[in-house]
Amino acid sequence: VQLQASGGGMGQAGGSLRLSCSASGRAASNYDMGWFRQAPAKAREFVAAINHNGENTYYEDFAQGRFTISRDNARNTVYLQMNMLKPEDTAVYYCAAGIIGHDYGDYASYDSWGQGTQVTVSS
Repeated sequence: VQLQASGGGMGQAGGSLRLSCSASGRAASNYDMGWFRQAPAKAREFVAAINHNGENTYYEDFAQGRFTISRDNARNTVYLQMNMLKPEDTAVYYCAAGIIGHDYGDYASYDSWGQGTQVTVSS
């Protein structure tokens, strides 16, 4: 499956941004989807994930209560709504796809990755 992330940009602390990840390829709706991020000089970290049918979502602690992951399988698109942004949310955000099952927070569980979209939050 091929992934295309979009929606990044500049935001202010306390504001909101919504990222989108469009999937193409056969049976894209069968894939579990995740968002990861990588800040300069830091390791890539898990943000959120959603299973293939949207029934289950998973969040890293920093994202819980501020970010919401959702998907529209009719549009083959996954979203990450980010509210109450903080300067430490500044990073390149990547969407990823895989047949996961259980370890949604492990980047090695994902087979396909989008190109990343930059999010910059100013104070």
